[in-house]
Amino acid sequence: MTPETVGADPDYAELARPGESRNDPAEMLASLERWLGTVLDLGANPEVTSLDVPSANGMSNETVLFDATWTENGTRSEHRLVARIAPPASAAPLFPSYDLDQQFQVMRAVAAHTSVPIPRVYWSESTSDALGGEFFVMERLDGEVPPDVMPYTFGSWLSEAPAEDRARLQHASVRVLAELHAMADPHRACPSLATTDSEPTGASALRAHVEGQRRYYEWATADGPRSPLIERGLDWIEANLPSDAGPAVLCWGDSRIGNIMYRDFEPAAVLDWEMATIGPRELDLGWMIFLHRFFEDLAAMAGLPGMPDFLRREDVARSYLELTGHRPENLDFYTLYAALRHAVIMFRVQCRAVVFGQAELPANPDEMILHRATLEAMLNGTYWASITKGDTE
Repeated sequence: MTPETVGADPDYAELARPGESRNDPAEMLASLERWLGTVLDLGANPEVTSLDVPSANGMSNETVLFDATWTENGTRSEHRLVARIAPPASAAPLFPSYDLDQQFQVMRAVAAHTSVPIPRVYWSESTSDALGGEFFVMERLDGEVPPDVMPYTFGSWLSEAPAEDRARLQHASVRVLAELHAMADPHRACPSLATTDSEPTGASALRAHVEGQRRYYEWATADGPRSPLIERGLDWIEANLPSDAGPAVLCWGDSRIGNIMYRDFEPAAVLDWEMATIGPRELDLGWMIFLHRFFEDLAAMAGLPGMPDFLRREDVARSYLELTGHRPENLDFYTLYAALRHAVIMFRVQCRAVVFGQAELPANPDEMILHRATLEAMLNGTYWASITKGDTE
């Protein structure tokens, strides 16, 4: 997508989002009510009183919001809940597999072993009988989320907030990573994420992660076009892997502020754990920094002021050092790796848009990468020099 089309097509971020739920809401409500009767104690008499499938559903899992009442210990109470459902194969999924139970177990482990705010997770269902795919159920909380559509850098409650509140939110968001990375023995707390029986190092975990990204790219392009730019990036990553990546920690994976629910500019719930992994701390730091740059660059392309003083690389690194005593290293590598990982995802998103009839396949497949210019500049070593001095290491 070119700078001109960003300005002309404000709904670009809705491309490749499924337009409808796979189930009729009334049928889904009845099915959920029957299913609750199988997981609650005898005599709970569950009733689903309302159900909503948000129109702006995610590009990966489907989200269903519902309210239910049941009797527990002689008391009838109401519960506000969320079901996250794996997509069907017919939806051209964003990822090759959706281990919803793994997400459920990771969230439960994070809640048990860290101070990161996690919604209570209730149940994990491995069959597709009730909702057409495996799913898990968690509590529904209230708060504000920096929007993706339109991006929060285009004008939002966050961009319009006082500078001191934005700074508080930024520091608190970095603190989420610091608290998460402090989890002891993550390979034991989250055994499904471990690639070997032994305790991983940051370097070995990074190597495994990079190999997984190459497999993901091969899967994403198996039945469609390939991207010379992504392949150049994968080769660059292989040639520039840090020899010392520090300790291996539990990484959130999709560590961006758009996956945090805030109250009074403080994190109230940390969401979306489908990309959780074991790896170096900088995997999460690089992703948080780059995903803001992604939205910031889009704002600049659209002629908008954006948020140039927010989540700057130098500021994120300084906050993390203050919170943990660990000085982030090799951020040129990790922000480029984040841009490359996001490029593969965006490439897959646009391939889905072609499948759904929302876009046409361009003559140059690299044009399907929305941040193509950013990735090219990073690979050429010119990107950070083009950003304000405060963003450099």
